[in-house]
Amino acid sequence: MIRLLTFPTQTHLSLIIALFEMVCGGFVCTKNSLCALNILYVMVSLLLIGVAAWGKWFGLVSSIRVVAGVVGVGIFLLFVAFVGLCGALMHHQVLLFFYMIILFLVFVVQLSVSAACLAISKEQQKELLEVGWNKSEATQKDVERTLNCCGFFHTNYNGTCDADCFANPLSCDPCAPIIQSHAEEVLRFVGGIGCFFSFTEILGVWLTHRYRNQKDSHPNSGAFL
Repeated sequence: MIRLLTFPTQTHLSLIIALFEMVCGGFVCTKNSLCALNILYVMVSLLLIGVAAWGKWFGLVSSIRVVAGVVGVGIFLLFVAFVGLCGALMHHQVLLFFYMIILFLVFVVQLSVSAACLAISKEQQKELLEVGWNKSEATQKDVERTLNCCGFFHTNYNGTCDADCFANPLSCDPCAPIIQSHAEEVLRFVGGIGCFFSFTEILGVWLTHRYRNQKDSHPNSGAFL
């Protein structure tokens, strides 16, 4: 046991893979693991769609673009999970191949975005937030109403604002400092969640590649279509 701790990292990884193959090296176990992973993706996709619909229904988000973006991501993830689940259940080589390619591309994009979220500086955050603020008036109203602030860098009391504090003169703070404090927490959370799901995706790619090269002890006629 002590000698194992002195092995290099590559050897540790090889031992982990060898251990997984010993515990779950059969056709049925790999199939069940792949199905379970895609069921997880189905649940996440339905959660995304449900949260977006809930936010729009209760008026928490009025921007159609934000809602459409979240729903679009949820539908895409649901489609990918459906392809992977069908391919795993039928051991369909074509579906599994396309599922593996799509999942790998999603892994590359998601890992890149997650790394960017974790590495972005405060100045870059401020620039991106200002661009987003100036791009959508609906988003401005949502932020002002939710965070009870007015304006981005300064409050213009001669204009309009949806925040409750606007009724009392000189009582509203600008939104930029409040947004940035929340943005740092959100970026760390999104980056961490994105990295976690990135590794589940590369696990899915490996499981799919392994599963495609395995033979069922009870083959069916449509397995290799």
